[in-house]
Amino acid sequence: MTVSHLRRISPLLALPLVLSLAGCPRPAGVTIRKDDGTSEVIQPKDPFADRTATVEVRRDAQADAALAQAAEKARTLAGVKAADVYLSVRKAYPETTAGQDALYRAGVAFFEAKEYVRARRTFNELLFENPLHENAKDAKLKLGLSALETGAARDGYQMLAALAEQAEGEERTQLLDATLRAAEGAGLYGEALRMVVLQAADARTPEERTKAEKRVVDLVEGRAAFLDIARIYQDTPADNPAWPTLAFKLARVYYHLRDFARMQEVLDRFLKVAPQHVYAQRAQEMLARSTNGGPAVKPNVVGVLLPMSGNYKQVGEAVMRGIKLGLAGSDVDVVVKDTKADVMQAGKAVEELVFDTGAIAVMGPLLGDEARRAALVSEELGMPVVTLTRSEDITDIGPHVFRNMLTFSDQARALADYATKELGYKKFAMLYPDIPYGTELTNAFWDELDGRGAEVRGAESYVADQTTFADPVKKLVGRFYLEDRGDYVKDVIEATGKAQGQDAFRRRKALEKVKSKVEPIIDFDAIFMPGDWQTVGLIAPALAVEDVITNACDPKDLERIRKTTGREDLRTVTLLGTDAWKSPTNRTTGLPMLLERGGKFVTCSVYVDGFFAASSRPATRKFVKAFGDAHPDLASQRDPLLLEAIGYDVARMVRQIIEKKKPLDREAFREALSGMKGFDGATGTTSFNDQREAVKPLFYIGIDAKGVQELQPKFLQESTGS
Repeated sequence: MTVSHLRRISPLLALPLVLSLAGCPRPAGVTIRKDDGTSEVIQPKDPFADRTATVEVRRDAQADAALAQAAEKARTLAGVKAADVYLSVRKAYPETTAGQDALYRAGVAFFEAKEYVRARRTFNELLFENPLHENAKDAKLKLGLSALETGAARDGYQMLAALAEQAEGEERTQLLDATLRAAEGAGLYGEALRMVVLQAADARTPEERTKAEKRVVDLVEGRAAFLDIARIYQDTPADNPAWPTLAFKLARVYYHLRDFARMQEVLDRFLKVAPQHVYAQRAQEMLARSTNGGPAVKPNVVGVLLPMSGNYKQVGEAVMRGIKLGLAGSDVDVVVKDTKADVMQAGKAVEELVFDTGAIAVMGPLLGDEARRAALVSEELGMPVVTLTRSEDITDIGPHVFRNMLTFSDQARALADYATKELGYKKFAMLYPDIPYGTELTNAFWDELDGRGAEVRGAESYVADQTTFADPVKKLVGRFYLEDRGDYVKDVIEATGKAQGQDAFRRRKALEKVKSKVEPIIDFDAIFMPGDWQTVGLIAPALAVEDVITNACDPKDLERIRKTTGREDLRTVTLLGTDAWKSPTNRTTGLPMLLERGGKFVTCSVYVDGFFAASSRPATRKFVKAFGDAHPDLASQRDPLLLEAIGYDVARMVRQIIEKKKPLDREAFREALSGMKGFDGATGTTSFNDQREAVKPLFYIGIDAKGVQELQPKFLQESTGS
């Protein structure tokens, strides 16, 4: 089957060169370093710049009239409905100027309705056909912004940078701002910083200057690489409002390099140029502390960075419960720093642990931005840090950065292994929420399938807060765009012929009968659904309405369905999910709420998680018991959480190193942590790989009528030799 809507979600294009501002020499390019040690310089380029029209269109009076009629009707509609009106013209008159104009207008309607995935698809189709369309510039702008909104920052950056290069005045200002957001989203922090520094110099009002300075701080303190900062510092005059921030950051870089002479030189100049700056006091403290080459390390002191107040207080408290349980009875001293879920506070807390406390290592933080900031500062100052964030690539920051937390890539890899190795599946479909969480997980799973030679037969998205799912399910099984199906068209022609001479009611009934007999096209073995459990509980019954059988994992079930339906060629489909499927347990029935909501239609499904309280693994059972003994009231209400289990495991890792390896400095601690293999933890037997990522077998959870239970995959037992 060829699914017309099938596409790769947010494909990442080659990384382009960042756009320079007026008055700044255009950089030679962004250097991409490859795994084989070679490098490549990528230049920025509008992907449609060198294209010629791939479809020759003609003007057609009938098509023009249809477009005018559609425009009139669309004025009374909004969003997707208006777009569908235009798409009907496009479908009827594809190779006409009116058809392309309709395609553009549909894209605009999708964009204004914030249906960014569909807007991207529509504008891409238009520009591929005709990159010189009279509305191409606006289509490219909306295409770039849509890519940015859907998490495809590099795609958006490429398009927006090319547009900004040619823009002027207020349009240029707005495009540059969007380009900066895209550059940051794509990880081009050094070039984004270069642009913002120049914006700070060009600021015409106090408001513009304040905005630029804040952006400089955000980039310098949380994202830009050290070498980029050093280069930009050298090119920035001291009267630039961004200069003090660059100077103070550079001084900390020199501290990390133990180049105290240069650090003092930069700080002395900083205090001379900007004695009243907000960083002045910290600069003076840094000079005083570094007099003797830095504070002494205390081998039994460990820092903890968690949000212990504010909106994420409960999250921080959960991790802290696990950490306290893991360190109970030890001589390890813990210094807890409240990050308040604030990027700047996280970086400052690391500095305090290094300069004031003498901690040998840090556990945390948890949230993405604060974890990145803490990791950057930790790397600067040579502090080993075990982050608890899901953010991908956090350990790329440097050799002092470790991570122990369930990630999207972990789940995608585990599910792909189970589906292909345990179940032997080769064909898949995707049904995912149109938010970064959904697209990132779907892309990760798709990548894993590609690597295993499996095939994706269909992919459909839905709005995150959607509550009815008939349309995306119909699209997935080929029952939505019936006019594209030859079998349906053939049956319609036959039915229409037989109904000749009958009244309108009988003709309509004949067509409805044809439509009701259209079979779903189910040419996949499983559907990957990375939505939350509430949504999955609604989608599963919607699949059943379209004759997708998801609950026949037993041969007897399948035989019963065959007899009931009278169909012999039944194909069952397995639903695959992520840790978002984990739902609270109804204490009265003892059933997970996912099962209560989705009923029999979610049985036979499989999802993965980083922790399963009912697991038979000895280390997990030991933790669950210890948690219950330490927190009886809490344990009577719910099972321990992944956050509590992860906190427990990380604390025990740190404790084991301190008690058995007895490192006297941070570098020795880092080496011990790098060499940790086979740690038996509540979340699995854990080792750190060469990228300092925690590697462990996840928990496979199956759903049946009685609830959820841990699965014991044969392929996993064979790979571990157990």
